[in-house]
Amino acid sequence: MSNQSAQTTSHLLMVRPASFGFNEETAANNAFQSNDGSLGKAEISQQAVAEFDAFVEKLRSHGVDVVVAEDSAFPTKPDAVFPNNWITFHEDGTVYTYPMFAPARRVERQEGIVKQIGQKFRINRKVQLEEFESIDQYLEGTGSMIFDRQHHLVYACLSPRTSPELLQRFCKQIRYEPVAFHALDAHGQEIYHTNVMMALGETFVVICLETIRDEEERELLLDKFEETQKDVIEISLEQMSAFAGNMLQVRNASDGTLLVMSQQAYQSLTPEQVAKIQSHTEILFSPIPTIEKYGGGSARCMMAEIFLPQK
Repeated sequence: MSNQSAQTTSHLLMVRPASFGFNEETAANNAFQSNDGSLGKAEISQQAVAEFDAFVEKLRSHGVDVVVAEDSAFPTKPDAVFPNNWITFHEDGTVYTYPMFAPARRVERQEGIVKQIGQKFRINRKVQLEEFESIDQYLEGTGSMIFDRQHHLVYACLSPRTSPELLQRFCKQIRYEPVAFHALDAHGQEIYHTNVMMALGETFVVICLETIRDEEERELLLDKFEETQKDVIEISLEQMSAFAGNMLQVRNASDGTLLVMSQQAYQSLTPEQVAKIQSHTEILFSPIPTIEKYGGGSARCMMAEIFLPQK
């Protein structure tokens, strides 16, 4: 099944953090986070804002439209810089908000941010899934799910943050086919979000296949990629740890495409991988080491794509 849904957009929501920092609650199942105590809270927060501002500037200078929402100081939201987990914006004018695993992150769902988006884009309806938190079912937006919008597929690695029941239910609602699988890191721990081990572009997929230990599941994915004509660019577990799976392809004003990633992710790639990616799309990277280290998320997590119709 394929229709003309766009896989990429030139409009992004990014949230400028007011109190970025290490979150104990999310560290429970996010193996990418660390806190060695080398920096104080104020320094971590300051550095994160500087990295955020430089990243937005770089995107804008390459023709990407970024709507920046200012995070409110209260309540404190250490992970506000990662809005893609709590909200998605769809072509038909629907806005979904999602149930979050960590109670500290639930306050990130801010109506003011939705209103800000609504000034420029048309919102036809809002669907709130947060009620599922009461039965411990979570689905963290485009952290949990990778959308193939052209072929109506949702790729998702199951974890404490991605409930199989809720995934099925959501896919039924949006009429997408779920492609669920299990992914483990080098230590055998479940990978907390699909978007750290996989990034899907219009004509390619960057994926850490080593994380998928089940051969049948791996074959299923490879079959889907072949069926949908995606060139597979494989990354190693080590590269995944450097956030090489956490990338997002976006469009710019002149209708070109860019694969956006962090400097750390870019530097982890081999010349062959870079050449393969560049045969599909331009690459854009920015340094965000503080955000990656203390937040355990990277470039893709910072960008919520806006597919809503413009006013």
